[in-house]
Amino acid sequence: MPDITPQYPLSEHAGDTLIAASGRALGDITLDAAAHGELSPADLQIDAETLRAQAAVAERAGYTQLAENLTRAAELTAVPNEELLAMYAMLRPGRSSYDELRQLAETLAATYQAPHNAEWVREAAKVYQRRGLLRRNP
Repeated sequence: MPDITPQYPLSEHAGDTLIAASGRALGDITLDAAAHGELSPADLQIDAETLRAQAAVAERAGYTQLAENLTRAAELTAVPNEELLAMYAMLRPGRSSYDELRQLAETLAATYQAPHNAEWVREAAKVYQRRGLLRRNP
């Protein structure tokens, strides 16, 4: 069975299949298109499948931590930016209780189908608890 994992760099080896978050093909995102005002902010945002392809390349090259980070990033493309920023704020030391972090993990899993991020938040909640980094109620 042939290996169908894309090669690095993706733009050279899988460029015809790469798209932006908007659905626009990578080849259509050009300086000329930008100069003519034809691009939207979503045209400059990475697509989840592109991140997953990058994760596969990293995994195959032995960069497992990078692959895990790219996989989590792919999951987070489904989360609206405003909510993502609120989640980030919740993860700052002293900002959330253990239960709030556990609820955040459930939201990631159930609402956004982001199991890798949910597990990461569950793990963070345990670490925060052990290290005294949870919010202290007045």
